[in-house]
Amino acid sequence: MSATQTFRIAAIPADGVGKEVVTAGQRVLDALAEHSSGRFAFEWTEFPWGCGYHAETGKMMADDGLEILQDFDAIYFGAVGWDNVPDHISLWGLRLNITQNFDQWANIRPVRFLPGIQSPLRKADHTELDWVVVRENSEGEYAGLGGRNLSGRGPGNEIAIQSSLFTEKGCERIMRFAFDLARTRTMKKVSSVTKSNAQQYGMVLWDETFRRVALDYPDVLTESVLVDAMSAKFILRPEELSVVVASNLNADILSDLGSALAGSLGLAASANLNPERRFPSMFEPVHGSAPDIAGEGISNPIGAIASAALMLDHFGLNEEARQVEAAIEQTTAAGFLTRDVGGTATTEEVTEAIVKALVGSLAPR
Repeated sequence: MSATQTFRIAAIPADGVGKEVVTAGQRVLDALAEHSSGRFAFEWTEFPWGCGYHAETGKMMADDGLEILQDFDAIYFGAVGWDNVPDHISLWGLRLNITQNFDQWANIRPVRFLPGIQSPLRKADHTELDWVVVRENSEGEYAGLGGRNLSGRGPGNEIAIQSSLFTEKGCERIMRFAFDLARTRTMKKVSSVTKSNAQQYGMVLWDETFRRVALDYPDVLTESVLVDAMSAKFILRPEELSVVVASNLNADILSDLGSALAGSLGLAASANLNPERRFPSMFEPVHGSAPDIAGEGISNPIGAIASAALMLDHFGLNEEARQVEAAIEQTTAAGFLTRDVGGTATTEEVTEAIVKALVGSLAPR
């Protein structure tokens, strides 16, 4: 009998509903491990970092937090943000601190339409839609370059400069990642999102790199679409999408639009990957900390649980990842829905339904 493979995961629930949905995802993964006949297990270590930690220490995470996290196989993240800390402080102090220092340059955000959930997109009623947004996650508009100055001139005279950073290396690696992903999908197509008509330096480099990389993938269809036109395409012709690759900001906005079209931001999963595996990758739902419903037990756990499925893929547990996704679909089809998607079920009830569907589908080994 082979030894149990144990995956060490750092859990950072952080703020608001992050605590609720991380607990839900842990429960699903632990149920999966429990029925794996000892093939694998998950060892969880939880860290209290976030805005609550900031209130006590003045910092979003421990000084040696990155050094601590580096020893884990993966990071499972909840959500960051609370009214006691400005958003730019909380984001840069925790989530972006991790993604940038661990060079998690590929951010994967699938857009999936689940049975039983009404999409505001009429085309979804009769058309099979399924695409993934690949987000450049290390530079672009989130490079953090710039500053504020001249406040000494008096009120109304301060200036702020925010610079985007595009490197040929950064563009090429995310585009090759997108093309490689497209080769695994039914529709082998990559759509590049640009704004090179207005951003004549960074995004022209983006376009030129895309055309060059595409030459190495003659079997993959390509298109280059301005970000405003792509926003319209998400709504008017989403059946033409398979893999959408975009810069940090453009992909962030478009993936939220895609999730809203699928029914709710609460459904959206994501993976922040360091494909070279020099550092642990991080998995998190796309939604925020939702202070308006935090603690009420009504947050949607599906985004976090679907993110856990992406983590299973990262671990090479691909069959198990598909089983979790199937359990999510079975649950929504059966009408176990939280308030954000028109239901009345609690976080606990949806999680329990997913666990039940998952365990019921696992054949004895």
